[in-house]
Amino acid sequence: MQESIVRLNRPSLWKRFMRSAWSSKFLLLMLLPSVAYVIIFSYLPMAGIVIAFKKFSYPKGIFASPWVGFNNFKFLMMSNKLAFLTRNTLLYNLAFITVEMTVEVCFAILINELISKKFKRIFQSFMFLPYFISWVVVAAIVQAVFGYEYGMINGIIEGLGGSRINIYANSNYWPFLLVLFRVWKMAGYGTVVYLATITGIDPQLYESSAIDGANVWQRVRYITIPSLIPTMIIMFLLALGQVFRGDFGLFYQLIGNNAALLPKTDILDLFIYRALASTSDFGMAAAAGLYQSVLCFITIMIVNGIIKKWQPDYSLF
Repeated sequence: MQESIVRLNRPSLWKRFMRSAWSSKFLLLMLLPSVAYVIIFSYLPMAGIVIAFKKFSYPKGIFASPWVGFNNFKFLMMSNKLAFLTRNTLLYNLAFITVEMTVEVCFAILINELISKKFKRIFQSFMFLPYFISWVVVAAIVQAVFGYEYGMINGIIEGLGGSRINIYANSNYWPFLLVLFRVWKMAGYGTVVYLATITGIDPQLYESSAIDGANVWQRVRYITIPSLIPTMIIMFLLALGQVFRGDFGLFYQLIGNNAALLPKTDILDLFIYRALASTSDFGMAAAAGLYQSVLCFITIMIVNGIIKKWQPDYSLF
């Protein structure tokens, strides 16, 4: 009898939820624009996945277009380039993730160890500046530096008595150049993330280690880097969500349709763009996009599962 009275007097789950929501109404109101953005631009467009299984027609629209099953996927299979393109996309992204993370962590530690606050702010600002430069501008800079006829590097080489090098006709240079320019442009953004993590480390840990006689390298090795590992793993998992999606702006602006460079620089996104530009087949493009999304989903689920078994606190979910 007493248990039933207590159950009746206990507020329902809905009432408790509403009471909690009302007490945090201003925080929820601030969150509303972000939630609306995600729903409008991330969840609602997912209905367009059906285009991958249809022969899209403008007059009929998305849902009235005729079904073709997996015919749109046959284009990728019959091209005999699917494995090559998938491998290239994966390897480039793994190189981007690995090199960027290494550079970002190193620069974050370096900036944190700088004594002069003024120089620290200037250095950080100059590192972050390339992030705001368009790939179109970067392509113009690359042409000005490495161009065959008027490039600065070739001018120096010729002035020293050497022969000009045409990097736009030799694909061997570009795997390194693409990684270099990607890191140059994006490393500043990641550095800010890791620097914010470092500033959140308890200063007493550094003070105690200094009292115990630890030098700068020992403090970095035993305090800073272990404190950065959770953030590094989260950033790695988030990057894996796009591991089968190439940086289209980078590859299109620097490589484009240069047939001499495609043997070592062609990726899924470039191939899809060329096919879409020549055939205007939206069903094929949607099928390729779905293929990439499924691969990214499988990859992040596997890696997150491994990390969850190894260290549950570091996993995304």
